[in-house]
Amino acid sequence: MLTLRSSQFAVQAQFRFLLDSPAKPAYVHLNARSNPREASMTGTAHENKLDSLLANAARIFAEDGYHRTSMRDLARASNVSLSGLYYYVDSKEELLFLIQSRNFNAVISRLREELHGVTDPIERLSHFVENHLDYFVSHIPEMKVLSHEAKSLSGDYLARVTETKREYTRILMDILADVEETHGPAHANRRVAAYALFGMMNWIYTWYDPLGDLGVELLSQNICSLFLGGYVGLPVSEQSLARATAG
Repeated sequence: MLTLRSSQFAVQAQFRFLLDSPAKPAYVHLNARSNPREASMTGTAHENKLDSLLANAARIFAEDGYHRTSMRDLARASNVSLSGLYYYVDSKEELLFLIQSRNFNAVISRLREELHGVTDPIERLSHFVENHLDYFVSHIPEMKVLSHEAKSLSGDYLARVTETKREYTRILMDILADVEETHGPAHANRRVAAYALFGMMNWIYTWYDPLGDLGVELLSQNICSLFLGGYVGLPVSEQSLARATAG
């Protein structure tokens, strides 16, 4: 039977609690835009203000939808003038791009730190799931935007975010390959399993209450347990699977 973290795959295993975790930056900052209009502002001040605008934009996009939101709506929600908003970004699509790009990069950056020096495949998978949930539970509006507005970008913006998402998926696929090697064989296609796991994690915002009695560490452990139990657990025959999924 598979184990989680140091051969202890039980509900009572200790994870750090979300509220006790050290504060982490909301975004991985991109380089400041090379534009003369920013010359009078320090990089930190500019990034802090941009972070605030992005947080407000994510909240409005999550509530009203990207396509139903105007730049004027976003300026009003951020308590800045329309010209003030255009000082920081050139378009609504750039705001959406920055929300998606910065959050994906923040998740990946944190994940690489979490995985550093960890070699056990199950423990690596545990870190992957916990890192994903820990970040997104504390960024629910951004999570909704990433889930619902994945196809709203175009051109270079879409290509750049797609490549970042592929990088993130490759990390998970490599971890699953190691899980198969040490605990396999797997009883599901690896790509199907990877996207099924993403589905389990990405849609928790529809039911999960961060202030409820289920902490993110226990949530993470249960998702790992459900996933691994189906992924390398009891084999299911093709005949019984067909009956179970019929209709």
